[in-house]
Amino acid sequence: MMEFTAEMIAGFLGGEIVGDKAASVHTVSSIEEGKAGSLAYLTNPKYEPFLYTTQASIVLVNSDFTPSQPVAATLVKVPDAGACVLKLLEMYNAAKPRRKGISPRASIEEGATVGEECYIGDFTVVEQGVRIGRGCQIYPQVYLGRGVTVGEGTILYPGVKIYEGCSVGSRCILHAGAVIGADGFGFMPNAAGGFDKIPQLGNVVIEDDVEIGANTCIDRAKTDSTIIRRGVKLDNLIQIGHNVQIGENTVSSAQTGIAGTSKVGSNCFLAGQVGIADHVTIGNGVKVGSKSGIDKNVPDGEIRFGYPALPGMQYHRASAVFKRLPELDKRVIALEKALTELNNNK
Repeated sequence: MMEFTAEMIAGFLGGEIVGDKAASVHTVSSIEEGKAGSLAYLTNPKYEPFLYTTQASIVLVNSDFTPSQPVAATLVKVPDAGACVLKLLEMYNAAKPRRKGISPRASIEEGATVGEECYIGDFTVVEQGVRIGRGCQIYPQVYLGRGVTVGEGTILYPGVKIYEGCSVGSRCILHAGAVIGADGFGFMPNAAGGFDKIPQLGNVVIEDDVEIGANTCIDRAKTDSTIIRRGVKLDNLIQIGHNVQIGENTVSSAQTGIAGTSKVGSNCFLAGQVGIADHVTIGNGVKVGSKSGIDKNVPDGEIRFGYPALPGMQYHRASAVFKRLPELDKRVIALEKALTELNNNK
Protein backbone atom coordinates (compact mmCIF):
# COMPACT_ATOMS: atom_id res chain seq x y z
CA MET A 1 0.00 0.00 0.00
CA MET A 2 1.31 3.46 -0.89
CA GLU A 3 1.29 6.10 1.84
CA PHE A 4 1.16 9.88 1.48
CA THR A 5 1.70 12.40 4.27
CA ALA A 6 -0.15 15.67 4.68
CA GLU A 7 3.09 17.46 3.84
CA MET A 8 3.44 15.53 0.57
CA ILE A 9 -0.20 16.16 -0.37
CA ALA A 10 0.01 19.87 0.44
CA GLY A 11 3.23 20.16 -1.56
CA PHE A 12 1.69 18.44 -4.57
CA LEU A 13 -1.49 20.52 -4.45
CA GLY A 14 -0.01 23.81 -3.26
CA GLY A 15 -2.14 23.64 -0.12
CA GLU A 16 -1.90 24.85 3.48
CA ILE A 17 -1.76 22.38 6.38
CA VAL A 18 -3.83 22.88 9.51
CA GLY A 19 -2.78 20.16 11.96
CA ASP A 20 -0.18 17.38 11.86
CA LYS A 21 1.98 17.61 8.73
CA ALA A 22 3.18 14.03 9.37
CA ALA A 23 -0.36 12.57 9.28
CA SER A 24 -0.42 9.85 6.64
CA VAL A 25 -3.04 8.16 4.48
CA HIS A 26 -3.10 5.14 2.21
CA THR A 27 -6.65 5.22 0.86
CA VAL A 28 -9.50 7.60 -0.02
CA SER A 29 -12.96 7.63 1.58
CA SER A 30 -16.09 9.73 1.78
CA ILE A 31 -16.13 12.09 4.75
CA GLU A 32 -19.02 10.26 6.42
CA GLU A 33 -17.29 6.87 6.12
CA GLY A 34 -13.75 8.06 6.87
CA LYS A 35 -11.47 5.84 8.92
CA ALA A 36 -7.93 6.16 10.27
CA GLY A 37 -5.48 6.18 7.39
CA SER A 38 -7.96 7.55 4.85
CA LEU A 39 -8.09 10.84 2.98
CA ALA A 40 -11.53 12.47 2.84
CA TYR A 41 -12.75 15.69 1.29
CA LEU A 42 -15.41 18.31 1.94
CA THR A 43 -16.86 19.86 -1.22
CA ASN A 44 -20.55 20.20 -0.28
CA PRO A 45 -21.50 22.35 2.74
CA LYS A 46 -24.32 19.99 3.73
CA TYR A 47 -21.70 17.38 4.67
CA GLU A 48 -19.88 19.74 7.07
CA PRO A 49 -21.33 18.06 10.22
CA PHE A 50 -19.43 14.87 9.27
CA LEU A 51 -16.15 16.81 9.41
CA TYR A 52 -16.44 16.97 13.22
CA THR A 53 -17.07 13.22 13.63
CA THR A 54 -15.05 11.66 10.80
CA GLN A 55 -12.21 9.29 11.66
CA ALA A 56 -10.33 10.19 8.46
CA SER A 57 -6.72 11.21 9.06
CA ILE A 58 -6.65 14.03 6.47
CA VAL A 59 -9.49 16.07 4.98
CA LEU A 60 -9.22 18.35 1.95
CA VAL A 61 -11.21 21.57 2.29
CA ASN A 62 -11.48 24.79 0.31
CA SER A 63 -9.11 27.61 1.26
CA ASP A 64 -11.95 29.86 2.46
CA PHE A 65 -13.43 27.22 4.78
CA THR A 66 -13.40 27.92 8.54
CA PRO A 67 -14.59 25.13 10.85
CA SER A 68 -17.18 26.03 13.48
CA GLN A 69 -16.06 23.28 15.86
CA PRO A 70 -12.79 21.53 16.75
CA VAL A 71 -11.59 19.07 14.09
CA ALA A 72 -9.56 15.98 14.96
CA ALA A 73 -8.37 15.37 11.39
CA THR A 74 -5.54 17.26 9.74
CA LEU A 75 -6.92 19.73 7.22
CA VAL A 76 -5.27 20.54 3.90
CA LYS A 77 -6.69 23.80 2.55
CA VAL A 78 -6.65 24.09 -1.25
CA PRO A 79 -8.23 26.50 -3.76
CA ASP A 80 -10.69 23.89 -5.11
CA ALA A 81 -11.11 20.71 -3.05
CA GLY A 82 -13.13 18.92 -5.76
CA ALA A 83 -10.52 19.50 -8.47
CA CYS A 84 -7.70 18.60 -6.09
CA VAL A 85 -9.32 15.27 -5.19
CA LEU A 86 -9.30 14.40 -8.88
CA LYS A 87 -5.60 15.31 -9.15
CA LEU A 88 -4.77 13.15 -6.14
CA LEU A 89 -6.70 10.18 -7.51
CA GLU A 90 -4.85 10.56 -10.81
CA MET A 91 -1.53 10.68 -8.93
CA TYR A 92 -2.44 7.61 -6.90
CA ASN A 93 -3.51 5.71 -10.00
CA ALA A 94 -0.33 6.65 -11.86
CA ALA A 95 1.80 5.47 -8.93
CA LYS A 96 0.28 1.98 -8.90
CA PRO A 97 2.62 -0.65 -10.33
CA ARG A 98 1.75 -1.69 -13.89
CA ARG A 99 1.40 -5.31 -14.83
CA LYS A 100 4.01 -6.54 -17.28
CA GLY A 101 4.74 -9.49 -19.48
CA ILE A 102 2.82 -11.96 -21.63
CA SER A 103 1.34 -14.95 -19.85
CA PRO A 104 2.43 -18.35 -21.17
CA ARG A 105 -1.24 -19.30 -20.96
CA ALA A 106 -2.21 -16.61 -23.48
CA SER A 107 -2.75 -17.69 -27.11
CA ILE A 108 -1.16 -15.34 -29.64
CA GLU A 109 -1.42 -16.53 -33.24
CA GLU A 110 1.34 -16.15 -35.78
CA GLY A 111 1.03 -12.85 -37.62
CA ALA A 112 -0.21 -10.88 -34.63
CA THR A 113 2.01 -8.03 -33.41
CA VAL A 114 2.34 -6.88 -29.81
CA GLY A 115 3.99 -3.57 -28.92
CA GLU A 116 6.61 -3.06 -26.25
CA GLU A 117 5.79 -2.92 -22.53
CA CYS A 118 2.45 -4.66 -22.92
CA TYR A 119 0.75 -6.93 -20.42
CA ILE A 120 -1.33 -9.84 -21.71
CA GLY A 121 -3.05 -11.98 -19.10
CA ASP A 122 -3.99 -15.64 -18.78
CA PHE A 123 -6.26 -17.24 -21.40
CA THR A 124 -6.37 -14.18 -23.63
CA VAL A 125 -6.78 -15.05 -27.32
CA VAL A 126 -5.09 -12.85 -29.93
CA GLU A 127 -5.85 -14.01 -33.46
CA GLN A 128 -3.97 -13.60 -36.71
CA GLY A 129 -3.41 -10.04 -37.95
CA VAL A 130 -4.13 -8.35 -34.62
CA ARG A 131 -2.00 -5.25 -33.90
CA ILE A 132 -1.57 -4.17 -30.29
CA GLY A 133 0.14 -0.85 -29.58
CA ARG A 134 2.81 -0.06 -27.04
CA GLY A 135 2.01 -0.14 -23.33
CA CYS A 136 -1.40 -1.83 -23.49
CA GLN A 137 -2.84 -3.68 -20.49
CA ILE A 138 -4.86 -6.68 -21.66
CA TYR A 139 -6.33 -8.63 -18.77
CA PRO A 140 -7.22 -12.35 -18.66
CA GLN A 141 -9.82 -13.91 -20.95
CA VAL A 142 -9.89 -11.09 -23.49
CA TYR A 143 -10.65 -12.10 -27.10
CA LEU A 144 -9.25 -10.12 -30.04
CA GLY A 145 -10.51 -11.41 -33.39
CA ARG A 146 -8.67 -11.40 -36.69
CA GLY A 147 -7.46 -8.02 -37.88
CA VAL A 148 -8.36 -6.13 -34.70
CA THR A 149 -6.21 -3.08 -33.91
CA VAL A 150 -5.67 -1.67 -30.41
CA GLY A 151 -3.91 1.67 -29.95
CA GLU A 152 -1.16 2.57 -27.49
CA GLY A 153 -1.83 2.62 -23.78
CA THR A 154 -5.30 1.09 -24.02
CA ILE A 155 -6.65 -1.05 -21.17
CA LEU A 156 -8.91 -4.05 -21.85
CA TYR A 157 -10.28 -5.49 -18.62
CA PRO A 158 -11.18 -9.18 -18.14
CA GLY A 159 -13.60 -10.73 -20.57
CA VAL A 160 -13.64 -7.96 -23.18
CA LYS A 161 -14.51 -9.37 -26.59
CA ILE A 162 -13.59 -7.52 -29.79
CA TYR A 163 -14.76 -9.20 -32.99
CA GLU A 164 -12.74 -9.34 -36.19
CA GLY A 165 -11.91 -6.21 -38.14
CA CYS A 166 -12.78 -3.72 -35.39
CA SER A 167 -10.41 -1.02 -34.14
CA VAL A 168 -9.90 0.62 -30.76
CA GLY A 169 -7.86 3.81 -30.42
CA SER A 170 -5.15 4.86 -28.00
CA ARG A 171 -5.63 5.44 -24.26
CA CYS A 172 -9.06 3.81 -24.26
CA ILE A 173 -10.50 1.85 -21.35
CA LEU A 174 -12.91 -1.04 -21.96
CA HIS A 175 -14.34 -2.56 -18.80
CA ALA A 176 -15.11 -6.19 -18.10
CA GLY A 177 -17.53 -7.92 -20.41
CA ALA A 178 -17.76 -5.19 -23.05
CA VAL A 179 -18.53 -6.67 -26.49
CA ILE A 180 -17.37 -4.78 -29.55
CA GLY A 181 -18.44 -5.81 -33.04
CA ALA A 182 -21.16 -8.42 -32.50
CA ASP A 183 -23.65 -8.54 -35.36
CA GLY A 184 -26.15 -5.73 -35.67
CA PHE A 185 -29.80 -6.72 -35.17
CA GLY A 186 -30.79 -7.11 -38.81
CA PHE A 187 -33.45 -9.53 -40.11
CA MET A 188 -35.80 -9.59 -43.11
CA PRO A 189 -39.26 -11.25 -42.99
CA ASN A 190 -39.52 -14.15 -45.47
CA ALA A 191 -42.40 -15.84 -47.28
CA ALA A 192 -42.47 -18.70 -44.77
CA GLY A 193 -43.29 -16.32 -41.92
CA GLY A 194 -39.82 -16.43 -40.45
CA PHE A 195 -36.84 -14.13 -40.71
CA ASP A 196 -33.73 -14.21 -42.86
CA LYS A 197 -30.57 -12.85 -41.28
CA ILE A 198 -29.05 -9.79 -43.00
CA PRO A 199 -25.26 -10.22 -43.07
CA GLN A 200 -23.45 -7.56 -41.05
CA LEU A 201 -20.29 -6.85 -43.07
CA GLY A 202 -19.03 -3.62 -41.49
CA ASN A 203 -17.05 -3.06 -38.32
CA VAL A 204 -16.77 -0.84 -35.22
CA VAL A 205 -14.31 2.06 -35.02
CA ILE A 206 -13.56 3.44 -31.56
CA GLU A 207 -11.37 6.53 -31.58
CA ASP A 208 -8.87 7.70 -28.92
CA ASP A 209 -9.59 8.41 -25.23
CA VAL A 210 -12.90 6.54 -25.11
CA GLU A 211 -14.11 4.72 -21.99
CA ILE A 212 -16.70 1.95 -22.26
CA GLY A 213 -18.44 0.47 -19.22
CA ALA A 214 -18.89 -3.14 -18.17
CA ASN A 215 -21.19 -5.30 -20.31
CA THR A 216 -21.82 -2.55 -22.82
CA CYS A 217 -22.35 -3.80 -26.38
CA ILE A 218 -21.50 -1.94 -29.58
CA ASP A 219 -22.72 -3.70 -32.73
CA ARG A 220 -20.84 -3.85 -36.00
CA ALA A 221 -22.28 -2.00 -38.98
CA LYS A 222 -24.25 -3.67 -41.74
CA THR A 223 -21.84 -1.92 -44.12
CA ASP A 224 -19.21 0.73 -43.38
CA SER A 225 -18.65 1.40 -39.63
CA THR A 226 -20.32 1.99 -36.31
CA ILE A 227 -18.27 4.93 -35.01
CA ILE A 228 -17.54 6.07 -31.45
CA ARG A 229 -15.66 9.37 -31.69
CA ARG A 230 -12.81 10.65 -29.56
CA GLY A 231 -13.44 11.25 -25.87
CA VAL A 232 -16.82 9.50 -25.63
CA LYS A 233 -17.66 8.03 -22.19
CA LEU A 234 -20.22 5.21 -22.03
CA ASP A 235 -21.48 3.72 -18.75
CA ASN A 236 -22.30 0.08 -18.02
CA LEU A 237 -25.02 -1.92 -19.79
CA ILE A 238 -25.47 0.30 -22.82
CA GLN A 239 -26.57 -0.98 -26.24
CA ILE A 240 -25.30 0.78 -29.37
CA GLY A 241 -26.91 -0.49 -32.57
CA HIS A 242 -25.38 -1.02 -36.01
CA ASN A 243 -24.16 2.00 -38.01
CA VAL A 244 -24.69 4.37 -35.08
CA GLN A 245 -22.34 7.35 -34.85
CA ILE A 246 -21.62 9.08 -31.53
CA GLY A 247 -19.83 12.44 -31.62
CA GLU A 248 -16.79 13.59 -29.66
CA ASN A 249 -16.96 13.96 -25.87
CA THR A 250 -20.54 12.74 -25.58
CA VAL A 251 -21.42 11.03 -22.28
CA SER A 252 -24.11 8.44 -21.60
CA SER A 253 -25.26 6.91 -18.31
CA ALA A 254 -26.24 3.28 -17.83
CA GLN A 255 -28.88 1.32 -19.73
CA THR A 256 -29.16 3.71 -22.66
CA GLY A 257 -30.16 2.09 -25.95
CA ILE A 258 -29.47 3.63 -29.35
CA ALA A 259 -31.10 1.92 -32.33
CA GLY A 260 -29.43 1.39 -35.69
CA THR A 261 -28.22 4.19 -37.96
CA SER A 262 -28.97 6.97 -35.47
CA LYS A 263 -26.46 9.79 -35.02
CA VAL A 264 -25.65 11.56 -31.76
CA GLY A 265 -23.68 14.79 -31.92
CA SER A 266 -20.69 16.03 -29.93
CA ASN A 267 -20.76 17.10 -26.27
CA CYS A 268 -24.17 15.56 -25.61
CA PHE A 269 -25.32 14.13 -22.28
CA LEU A 270 -27.71 11.16 -22.21
CA ALA A 271 -28.94 10.27 -18.72
CA GLY A 272 -29.79 6.72 -17.60
CA GLN A 273 -32.24 4.53 -19.53
CA VAL A 274 -32.59 6.89 -22.47
CA GLY A 275 -33.98 5.22 -25.60
CA ILE A 276 -33.25 6.54 -29.09
CA ALA A 277 -35.19 5.17 -32.06
CA ASP A 278 -33.57 4.20 -35.36
CA HIS A 279 -32.62 6.77 -38.02
CA VAL A 280 -32.78 9.69 -35.55
CA THR A 281 -30.26 12.55 -35.64
CA ILE A 282 -29.41 14.36 -32.39
CA GLY A 283 -27.49 17.62 -32.65
CA ASN A 284 -24.47 18.85 -30.72
CA GLY A 285 -24.72 19.80 -27.05
CA VAL A 286 -28.08 18.10 -26.49
CA LYS A 287 -29.11 16.98 -22.98
CA VAL A 288 -31.64 14.18 -22.49
CA GLY A 289 -33.19 13.34 -19.10
CA SER A 290 -33.49 9.87 -17.56
CA LYS A 291 -35.95 7.38 -19.09
CA SER A 292 -36.66 9.70 -22.04
CA GLY A 293 -37.60 8.31 -25.44
CA ILE A 294 -36.34 10.11 -28.54
CA ASP A 295 -38.21 9.28 -31.75
CA LYS A 296 -37.59 12.49 -33.74
CA ASN A 297 -34.56 14.58 -34.67
CA VAL A 298 -33.32 17.02 -32.01
CA PRO A 299 -31.61 20.32 -32.95
CA ASP A 300 -28.32 21.51 -31.43
CA GLY A 301 -28.33 22.59 -27.79
CA GLU A 302 -31.84 21.36 -26.95
CA ILE A 303 -32.97 19.75 -23.68
CA ARG A 304 -35.42 16.85 -23.79
CA PHE A 305 -37.42 15.02 -21.09
CA GLY A 306 -40.16 12.42 -21.10
CA TYR A 307 -41.56 9.64 -23.23
CA PRO A 308 -41.99 10.61 -25.96
CA ALA A 309 -39.48 13.34 -25.19
CA LEU A 310 -40.58 16.97 -25.16
CA PRO A 311 -38.56 20.20 -25.04
CA GLY A 312 -37.51 20.95 -21.46
CA MET A 313 -39.94 23.74 -20.52
CA GLN A 314 -42.87 22.11 -22.33
CA TYR A 315 -42.20 18.89 -20.41
CA HIS A 316 -42.13 20.69 -17.06
CA ARG A 317 -45.41 22.48 -17.83
CA ALA A 318 -47.01 19.19 -18.89
CA SER A 319 -45.64 17.47 -15.79
CA ALA A 320 -47.17 20.16 -13.58
CA VAL A 321 -50.56 19.50 -15.19
CA PHE A 322 -50.14 15.74 -14.94
CA LYS A 323 -49.69 15.97 -11.16
CA ARG A 324 -53.02 17.78 -10.92
CA LEU A 325 -54.99 15.33 -13.10
CA PRO A 326 -56.88 13.63 -10.20
CA GLU A 327 -57.97 17.05 -8.90
CA LEU A 328 -58.89 18.25 -12.41
CA ASP A 329 -60.83 15.03 -13.03
CA LYS A 330 -62.96 15.63 -9.93
CA ARG A 331 -63.59 19.21 -11.01
CA VAL A 332 -64.65 18.13 -14.52
CA ILE A 333 -67.03 15.51 -13.08
CA ALA A 334 -68.50 18.11 -10.70
CA LEU A 335 -68.92 20.63 -13.53
CA GLU A 336 -70.58 18.02 -15.76
CA LYS A 337 -72.98 17.12 -12.94
CA ALA A 338 -73.79 20.80 -12.30
CA LEU A 339 -74.34 21.40 -16.03
CA THR A 340 -76.66 18.39 -16.26
CA GLU A 341 -78.72 19.61 -13.29
CA LEU A 342 -78.90 23.08 -14.78
CA ASN A 343 -80.17 21.70 -18.11
CA ASN A 344 -82.73 19.47 -16.33
CA ASN A 345 -84.14 22.48 -14.42
CA LYS A 346 -84.81 24.54 -17.54
